[in-house]
Amino acid sequence: MSSKSYKKKLKEAQLSLLRLQHELYELKVPIIIVFEGWDAAGKGGSIRRVTERLDPRGFQVHAIAAPDEHELRYHYLHRFWSKLPEKGQMAIFDRSWYGRVLVERVEGFADEDEWQRSYEEINDFEKMLAAQPTIIMKFWLQISKDEQYDRFKARENNPFKSWKLTDEDWRNREKWDDYEEAINEMFEKTNTEFAPWYVIDANNKQQARLSIIEKINDEIKKRTSTFK
Repeated sequence: MSSKSYKKKLKEAQLSLLRLQHELYELKVPIIIVFEGWDAAGKGGSIRRVTERLDPRGFQVHAIAAPDEHELRYHYLHRFWSKLPEKGQMAIFDRSWYGRVLVERVEGFADEDEWQRSYEEINDFEKMLAAQPTIIMKFWLQISKDEQYDRFKARENNPFKSWKLTDEDWRNREKWDDYEEAINEMFEKTNTEFAPWYVIDANNKQQARLSIIEKINDEIKKRTSTFK
């Protein structure tokens, strides 16, 4: 896809999403969009393209990091409750409660009983929200191991992006197979009709961004038709 064609299609998709955002507001239907994926898969860039033409009054982006000492005193889902969207609003999660079955599982921050139990807890959590009703969409950005390496090196050599690359990113890469096993089990146990996973080929950043916005548009149109 040429740069000119990409920009044209992106602008059209963003304009459609803006109109749908206003429709969700009128219908008082909240939407949750979760972004997960490999390190350097392009979650931040995708979120920027999703939101850059939206009405800023109608959405919030939540960048989720490791829980702090206070948050660790509660159930792991507790810290997400305050971030849920109001009716007619959009909440976008840059990483999410799925950290429980990904990084916390692989890095040993949750024991096996805890992360095994969390599949059912997460499904119940999402099912309850969907019954409100809330539209829930979950995106996994998939890149190859070679593509990740190339992006890591590009960040390492770019003074404006080197801050994005940490020692932890390199350590996580060494556990690729462990993460892949956790990812596949996450899909198997939490891909539901009310909160589906959408796996996006993110080796091409432009195509991934366009595919995500088009999928959001399609799903909003399909699901809001039942609310009218």
